[in-house]
Amino acid sequence: MSDEKKRGSSVVDAIWSALASIKLAIIVFSLLSLTSIVGTILEQQGDPDKNIKILANFFGSGAAKVYSVLDLLGFTDMYHAWWFIALLYLFAANLIVCSIERLPGIVKIVRQAIKPISAEQAASFSLRKEVVLKGKVEGIDSSVMAALGKEGFRPVRAGEGPDIQFMAEKGRYSRLGVYVTHLSILIIMTGALVGMRFGFNAHLNLLEGTQSAVAYVGDGKDIPLGFEIRCEDFAVDFYDKSDTPKSFKSWLTILENGKPVSIDGKSVTEIEVNTPLRYKGITFYQSSYGFTPNRDALFKFSVTGKTGKKQEVAIKFNETFTIPGTSIVGRVTDFSPAIAVDEQNRLYTYAETMNNPAVFVEFSDQGARKYQQWILKRYPETWAFPDGTVEFQDLWGVQYTGLQVRKDPGVGLVYLGCFVMAAGLYMAFFMSHNRIWVLLRQERSGTRVTIVGQAGKSRLALEGRIARIAQTLSAKSS
Repeated sequence: MSDEKKRGSSVVDAIWSALASIKLAIIVFSLLSLTSIVGTILEQQGDPDKNIKILANFFGSGAAKVYSVLDLLGFTDMYHAWWFIALLYLFAANLIVCSIERLPGIVKIVRQAIKPISAEQAASFSLRKEVVLKGKVEGIDSSVMAALGKEGFRPVRAGEGPDIQFMAEKGRYSRLGVYVTHLSILIIMTGALVGMRFGFNAHLNLLEGTQSAVAYVGDGKDIPLGFEIRCEDFAVDFYDKSDTPKSFKSWLTILENGKPVSIDGKSVTEIEVNTPLRYKGITFYQSSYGFTPNRDALFKFSVTGKTGKKQEVAIKFNETFTIPGTSIVGRVTDFSPAIAVDEQNRLYTYAETMNNPAVFVEFSDQGARKYQQWILKRYPETWAFPDGTVEFQDLWGVQYTGLQVRKDPGVGLVYLGCFVMAAGLYMAFFMSHNRIWVLLRQERSGTRVTIVGQAGKSRLALEGRIARIAQTLSAKSS
C-alpha cells in the first residue's frame, strides 16, 4: 500500500474513531442542551425590545450589549443558525457510528439460538436452584413444561434417556431497545430539520374586518400563506368586575380566490387559546390581542323601546340612531376603551385596550337635547334610559387578533419518532432477555431437577421465576 493510501486510511480511521467516541456524544449533547436553554429564554425571531427586557432580568443595564452579542452569534434565530444545525448533524453522525460499532455484536447475540448446556456448565451459574422430586424422569417432564409455560416460557426439549433438559428464552429482542431508541432520536432530528428547512414560525395581527395573504417573521419578512385569512370578529371576556381576561377568541375565515372555504362544514371558524385553526399544513394559534383606534369603526347597539320593540344598530362615530317607538335620537359623541373614575369623581381612560369600553351618547327629541350618558359594555345598569334600553354590544373594527402562525412539515416525523422512542425505552427498561435451562437427572432417590438461568437485566425478577418454577414442581411431586 502506498504512503498516500496509508495516510488516507489513517485519516478515515481517526475520523471514524472520533465519531464513535462516547465522550463526543456527551460533549455535543451538552452543547445542544445549553444552547437550547438560551434559545428557550429568548423569543426566536422575536421583537428585539422584548428580548432585551427579558435579558435585563439577568444582566441589568448591560442587557442591550448582551443581546447584540447573542444576535451576532445567531441565538435570536438559533434553530436556523448554521452552527446549531451543524451540531445536530454531528450528533446524528456520532449516534449512527456508535450504533454501527456496537450493533453487530448485539445482533449476533439476538440471532444466536439457545443451546443445551452440560451439568458442569450448569454448576457455574449464579442463578441456580435444585430440587429432588419423586418419580422418574419420564413422569416429570410434562410437569416441567407446564411450570415453564406458567411463567411465560416456551420450552424446547433436548436429550434422551435418564438425562434430559428443557431450555427456553424470552425477551430476546429487548437487547435492541437501545438501538430502537437511537433510531427514534434520528427520526425526531430528521423531523426537526425538515421543519427548520421547510417550515416557519411567524405572527400576524389582523384587525376586525381585514384580511391578509402573508404572515411575518421577527425581522419583518413576509411569508406567503398561499391563501387569505380574514378576521370577522374578536371578543374578550373578563372575570366579573376585574381586568383579568377569562378568555379571548377570534372568528376567522379562510379565502381561496376571494371565496370563503368551508372547514368542518363552517365558513367561519372560532378559535381561542389551545383551540387553533389548521389549514393546508399551517396552524393559526390565538396568542394575543390589541386595540387600534379607527374612525370608520362601527358602534353596535341593541336598542329596545318601552313597547318592547327591539332593533340592532351599527353606526359610526357621530352618527345617530332612533329608539324604536319614539322620536328620541341618540348620537355617539365620545368613546373610551377603558373608563374609570378617579378620587375627584372624574372619568379617565386607564388602558389602551378594551378592558372596560364605554361610549358617550347624547339623546335629543326633534333637535332638543333631553339627556346624555356614558354606556358601559360590561355594566348593564348603565343601559337603562327613560325611553328604553340601549345595550352597548361592541365597537367593531378597532380590535385586532394576534395570531401565531406555524408551519411544520416535519411534525409527523417527530410524532413517529416519539412513538418509536416509547417502544425503544419500553424494550430497554421494562423487558429483559432471559434464558432458562431445566436439567433432569435420574437418581436412586428420584429425579434431580436443576434450574439455572441468565438475565440480561432484572436479575431479581428471573430469580423469582426460577423459585416459583421450583416451588410448582415440588408441590406437584408431594
